[in-house]
Amino acid sequence: MRANLPALLTLAVYAALLIGVSYWASRRVRAEAGTFLLGGRALGPVVSGLAYAASSSSAWVLLGYSGFVYAVGPSALWMIPGILAGYAAVWLFAGPVLQRASREDGHLTLTSFLTAGAGPGTARTIRIAASGMIAFSFSYYIASQFQGAGIALDDLFGTGIAGGIVLGAAIILGYTLAGGFLAVSVINTVQGLVMMLVAILLPAMAFLAAGGMAGISQALEAAPEGYLDPFGGRAGWVAAGFVTGLMATGFGALGQPHLISWIMAARDARARVTGAGVAIGWGALVYAGMAVLGLSARALLGAEAPAEGVFFKLAADLLPGILAGIVAAAILSAIMSTVDSQLLVAGGAISHDLGAARLFGGRTVLATRVAMAGLSAAAVALTLALPATIFERTLFAWTALGASFGPVVVARALGWRPGGAAVLAAILGGFGVSLAFEFGLDAGPGAVWARTLPWVAGGLGLSLGGIFARRAEKRLGAAPGL
Repeated sequence: MRANLPALLTLAVYAALLIGVSYWASRRVRAEAGTFLLGGRALGPVVSGLAYAASSSSAWVLLGYSGFVYAVGPSALWMIPGILAGYAAVWLFAGPVLQRASREDGHLTLTSFLTAGAGPGTARTIRIAASGMIAFSFSYYIASQFQGAGIALDDLFGTGIAGGIVLGAAIILGYTLAGGFLAVSVINTVQGLVMMLVAILLPAMAFLAAGGMAGISQALEAAPEGYLDPFGGRAGWVAAGFVTGLMATGFGALGQPHLISWIMAARDARARVTGAGVAIGWGALVYAGMAVLGLSARALLGAEAPAEGVFFKLAADLLPGILAGIVAAAILSAIMSTVDSQLLVAGGAISHDLGAARLFGGRTVLATRVAMAGLSAAAVALTLALPATIFERTLFAWTALGASFGPVVVARALGWRPGGAAVLAAILGGFGVSLAFEFGLDAGPGAVWARTLPWVAGGLGLSLGGIFARRAEKRLGAAPGL
């Protein structure tokens, strides 16, 4: 194990904080599913906004997005307005109906929201399909975060990637099992603040080390042709497709079960609107910081560094030991703040939506905890068995869930209450096309087809499913004796 005493001490203090919050929350968590899964729907704007932002912006942002900017140049910045627009769409466009439905109809999960208005048989099919999609996609998503934990802990302490993955998974699972949504809310708020601090500090130091704007511009003159072009050297329809693909990524937020939970948990409409401002402001700071870091890294390190390692490389080169510990805490914060909420949502989908709580005598909280432990074990196995980049894994899971559930959320926000058949067709269409792009189809420039066509498939499924259902109703209504 490499000697890094200041970083170790910083992480020890941070771990003690997590343990303290988990203990505090565990003393306040009651056995009711609504308390364990949504914190009693009593979150204020700062907690809900920061927790949402931290949950949405995992190691994918600090390691993945900074590496993406480093690798492809300023053309990667097209993703930022799409991400922020996605934040606004969730909180301000879909937020009112999500919050109202959760309170008035008792929905604890996005899956429960999707089944509203469906007949018993169709509702059960939707619950099974949606819960399976969530578990499958979150296995990818959580695997990418465990991979980030492995990289972070190995970089600091020489644990080896496998050892870091197992250790990071154990820490996250421990405090989430103990305190449920309340612990996750408080911890994610702290983690969001730590991430924001590092996303300001490290890029500022890298920017100055690279010689400011003049130094970066001069260093990047030697970059390959197209690197500095705002469209990455693309033109015409190819450039338009590239921009559309990057910006469309942000709207996947409309179908993310772990993010929608924060909207449902906000205590009232005022908290939701103010929380939107908190989340969007945080996102603007953190994404801009990672963009500056990526370009500064290209100026300082050249083109040969591993893209998803430039964050750690600059932290090691520019920061003293105690600050390096804070940076490590920020990476672990980014990972934990996403995984903990995803574990809760996936566990809730299995225990509450699939009815697995019946196997535990109706004890939803116990069933949720068992499901969370099982999903963590599956994600660790996936991380170790199928290496991939953090960026790739996260984008697949994000796109698949967004295209599966997002069209239904949009329809409900627009005042249309689609029937069960239409909802089922939408989620199967969106998820099926996402899988097709993940395992073979050409995604196009900026992955435009992979980011947009699954949504088109989901929307078509919603429309065609509604048309077929109405025709079936008319046939039944016209049948003799009915």
